[in-house]
Amino acid sequence: MTAQETLQVRVVKKQTEAEGIASYELARLDGAALPPFSAGSHIDVHLPGGLVRQYSLCNASHESHRYRIAVLRDPASRGGSVAMHDSVHEGDVITISTPRNHFALHPAQRTLLLAGGIGVTPLLCMADRLARTGADFALHYCTRSAERTAFAAEIAASAIAPHAHFHFDAGAPEQKLDTAAVLAAPSPDKRLYVCGPAGFIDHVVTTARALGWAQDHIHLEYFGAPAQDTSGDQGFEVRIASTGKVYPIAPDVSVVEALRKEGIDILTSCEQGVCGTCLTRVLEGEVDHRDMYLTDEEKAANEQFMPCCSRARSKLLVLDL
Repeated sequence: MTAQETLQVRVVKKQTEAEGIASYELARLDGAALPPFSAGSHIDVHLPGGLVRQYSLCNASHESHRYRIAVLRDPASRGGSVAMHDSVHEGDVITISTPRNHFALHPAQRTLLLAGGIGVTPLLCMADRLARTGADFALHYCTRSAERTAFAAEIAASAIAPHAHFHFDAGAPEQKLDTAAVLAAPSPDKRLYVCGPAGFIDHVVTTARALGWAQDHIHLEYFGAPAQDTSGDQGFEVRIASTGKVYPIAPDVSVVEALRKEGIDILTSCEQGVCGTCLTRVLEGEVDHRDMYLTDEEKAANEQFMPCCSRARSKLLVLDL
């Protein structure tokens, strides 16, 4: 697995978009065009202290002069959002990866975009793309309150406006999201995209499945993996196929961590099973999948796993390393 290409960019603009949410506009140091990206793409941002975090690009995908990301300050996070808010300032030079896309738009006669809070960022880019191509779509944007709704004025002044619906937890009952009504009448020519907190995504996906949506027409992206119950975790072993060497994995240590201590580095980024960077082939053994990246079908195939978070149900995993 090759490392993701990186480049240095300058934070040319940082501004508050809503309560607790800041946006960052990034441009090349020499003013040249940035690598192209498609709607739904994200970049890795290298932060002070060695942290690397993923943020979706929320500007229009035809733009080449800038990337724009938005970050919710979350004191309960693992430090990335706080570092972005407190340590990354306008004028700073930072390192980012080139864009990659695990959340791409698919052709459809009608597209439904459901955003929970800061989960609007990739969907905003999708909505812009759909509006520019004259597609039939709707964006349902759910937040706690109007004060916590990033890009509301921008959306209202754009071509997205006729397709956008705002839903506030603190608002009147009649304006809250009626998930079942929005997702009614699934059909092969409809696609659903969901992004936001794990609870929001799970609610939308559960409702969609109950209404008969096909799994391959539901597309989702988590910003962070939900907490796992690790109380019953057991140790197991990992064999490296290229060398035949076997390494023990303690109950409280990830495969990535254990192998790193042995001098075997697996490229990682989020280390939560969300981004897909550390995807590794499994040649033998049964995986205990704990990621939010692989589909149910891919997990059932038992051919690959995320060593940053997933473990083994069998006593041994043989990895294609």
